[in-house]
Amino acid sequence: MDSGTNSGFDTQGAGITVQRALELPGLRSGLPEILAGADRLHRTVRWVHAGEVPNIASLLKGGELLLTTGYGLGTRPAEQRAFVRTLAERGIAALVVELGPRFTRLPAALVDTARATGLPLVQLHREVPFVAVTEEIHTEIVNGHYALLQRAEEVHHRCTEALLGGGGIPQVLGILADFSGNPVFLETTDGQLLYAAGEGPEGADPLQVWEGLRGQHKDTPPSGSALVDVPGGGPGAGSVRARLVLLPVRAPLAPVHRMAAERAAGILAVVLMQARQEEELAARGRGDFLTDLAEGRITPEDAPAQARVLGFKPGTGPLLPVVMRLGDALAPGGGWAVLARAVSEELASVGVPVLLGVRPVEGRVLVLLGLRSESERSAVADRVAAALRAGVERAGMQRPGAQPPVVVVGVAGGWAAASASLRHAAETATAAQGLSDRPWYDARRLDIDLLLWRLRDHPDLAAFVDRAIGPLRAHDDRSKPPLLPTLQTYLAHAGRKAETARELHLNRQTLYNRLARIGELLGTDLDDPQTVLALSLALRARRHVP
Repeated sequence: MDSGTNSGFDTQGAGITVQRALELPGLRSGLPEILAGADRLHRTVRWVHAGEVPNIASLLKGGELLLTTGYGLGTRPAEQRAFVRTLAERGIAALVVELGPRFTRLPAALVDTARATGLPLVQLHREVPFVAVTEEIHTEIVNGHYALLQRAEEVHHRCTEALLGGGGIPQVLGILADFSGNPVFLETTDGQLLYAAGEGPEGADPLQVWEGLRGQHKDTPPSGSALVDVPGGGPGAGSVRARLVLLPVRAPLAPVHRMAAERAAGILAVVLMQARQEEELAARGRGDFLTDLAEGRITPEDAPAQARVLGFKPGTGPLLPVVMRLGDALAPGGGWAVLARAVSEELASVGVPVLLGVRPVEGRVLVLLGLRSESERSAVADRVAAALRAGVERAGMQRPGAQPPVVVVGVAGGWAAASASLRHAAETATAAQGLSDRPWYDARRLDIDLLLWRLRDHPDLAAFVDRAIGPLRAHDDRSKPPLLPTLQTYLAHAGRKAETARELHLNRQTLYNRLARIGELLGTDLDDPQTVLALSLALRARRHVP
C-alpha cells in the first residue's frame, strides 16, 4: 500500500498531504516558510479555499488548505488569536498566508496561536496566483481519487478472476485481507460469523480478533472499521444478506480499502444468491478452524475461545475428534452446502455438543464432539458414523458403485489431545481409503496402514509388495478364480479354515486346494508366523502402490 509520505497522496483521507501541496510548482514558487505545525504536514488536504473575510471558518467543512493575503485576520492580537483558533477547531489542513501589502511578516500572536493549536502555518514570500494554486492542487486530488478507483478496480478484477477460476468466497476474502493488511470477516445480518480471512496482530488467528474485538463491539464497531452490506437478503431494494467487516488491527484502513470492499460485496452478493451458500461458507470456516487446530496453527490455550465464536460450547468432559473422508469419486449431488446441512441435521440427534466443518479440497468432513465421559466414546462414534453416512446419502454426493466414505474416530481428551488426535484421524482417514467397509475405524488400530501410506512413494514398498504377493497378482490377472481374496480372508480369520470357507461360501476341500495353490505360487508355508506377517503387510500395502 502506498503511504502518504512516499506518494504524497493520503490514502487515509482521500486527498493529498500538506507536504505534497507545498511541493507542487504553484506554492513552491512562493518560497513557502513553515512557521508552525512542521510535524503535521502529513495532514490531508481535502480541498483548497481562498478567502479574506474574518468569519471564514464558518464557510469551511474541515480538511481545507486555506489561502489568504491576511486581510481577514484582524488588526489586534486578540482578533488574530481568535481567527486561528476557529480555523483549528474547524479542522482545516493548513493556513497559508501570502506576505505583501497587509503583512510583511506574520504577527507573533498569529504564529504563537498556530503553534499552540498544532495548526500548520505557512507564509509565502512571493506572490502566487491563488487560482493556479487551487487548480493545481484540485487536479492532484482528482488524480489521486482516480488512482484509488483504479486500485479498487484491480482488486475487483482479481476477485472476479478468482471466482471464474473455480475459487469461492474464501478466496475473495483472502484477497481483501491481503490488500488491506487486516483481517476480513463475513457475518450474517444478526452478527453471526460466517467466515474469517487474514491475520490479526503479530500473526494471530482472525478468530482471536473476532472474539476479542468485533465480538464486543457489534453495536458500535471500533473506530476506523469498515462495514459494508452485501445486498440480496430478501425482497426490496434495501435488503441485506450479509455484511463485510474490515477491522484496523494491523494497519489503519484507507478509503481505497472500503472501495475495494464495496466492489467485492457485489461479487459476494451474486455468489450468496446460490442456495445455501451461507451454510457452506460457515461449514468451511469451521473446517478451516479444525484443520488449523489439527496442524498446530491454533494453540490449545486459544482454541476454546475461538471455538465459542463458532458456536461450540462443550462441557468439561473429553473432546472426541471424528473425520470422514469421502474419496475421490464424488457425485456432484447438491454440493457441500447440502452435505453440511444434511450431516448437521443428522448429528442433531446424537445429543452432545458438535462442531462440524468441511474441507472440500481434501474431501473431508471434520467433527469435534463434547463427551460427558470417555465411556461414551463407542456409543457416540456409532451414532456419529451413521449420521455422517446418512448425510452423504441425502446430499447425493456418493457415486453408484464407488467406495463408501471412510469414518475414522480419534482418541478422546482435552484440547491439546484433540489437536494431535484430529491430525492423526485426518491422515488415517486418507490412508484408510479402500479398506473393507466398516461403520467406523478406530484411528489407533490403523497405525500400520498409516505407516504404509506414508511410505507409498518409496520404491522399497513397491518392491516389498512385489516380492511378497507378486506371483499371486500375476496369477489373478490371467487366471480364475482369483486367489488374492482367498488369501486376504484366510489371514483376516487368523488361519481358521472353517470360518474362511464359510465367508467365501466354499467347501473345505476347495479352500484347501486354493491354499495349496497359493503356497505353491509363493513358494512359502502359510503356517509360518513370519510369512503370515509379511503377507498381511503386503496385502495392506498393495492399496498404496501401483
